[in-house]
Amino acid sequence: MQIEILALRHQLLVPQRRTNKRASLRTAERLFWVVLSRLWAQWRTALVIVKPATVIGWQRKGFRLYWRWKSRAGKSGRPCISREIRELIRQMSSANPLWGAPRIHGELLKLGIQISQAKVAKYMVRQQKPPSQSWRTFLENHVKQLVATDFLVCHSQVSGFVCLHSTGP
Repeated sequence: MQIEILALRHQLLVPQRRTNKRASLRTAERLFWVVLSRLWAQWRTALVIVKPATVIGWQRKGFRLYWRWKSRAGKSGRPCISREIRELIRQMSSANPLWGAPRIHGELLKLGIQISQAKVAKYMVRQQKPPSQSWRTFLENHVKQLVATDFLVCHSQVSGFVCLHSTGP
């Protein structure tokens, strides 16, 4: 009952202080009605000065403004990795070439360094792999073995087996 009296008194004060024909609510008064709509279930019955849809619009606008402020540029995402940690990852990966990102990530967690495994993989030193031979090189290296391969084809007949023997190309 006290909340309803407060809401009605507030609505009586707004027309008394207006300077132009249209009553305008200040930011604090709009916030008052948004908070009142969240706390009091019957707020729509006492509201005369504006439409209930207007109060809901204020609430939505405040929600959008809050999340725009919360996710403003430059403040979102994971924090930057310090230079010392990046150097430590590079040092660990070059000193232990058989360790992958999961192992280095585990070792960093043991040291109390909170970092994601993806970031560890990003800053690891890429190991130079020896270039593998091309298909042409493989064939050139094994051409003698390929030519010496025998191809054996067998056909069965009623009387027995007849084997046809042919050699490679």
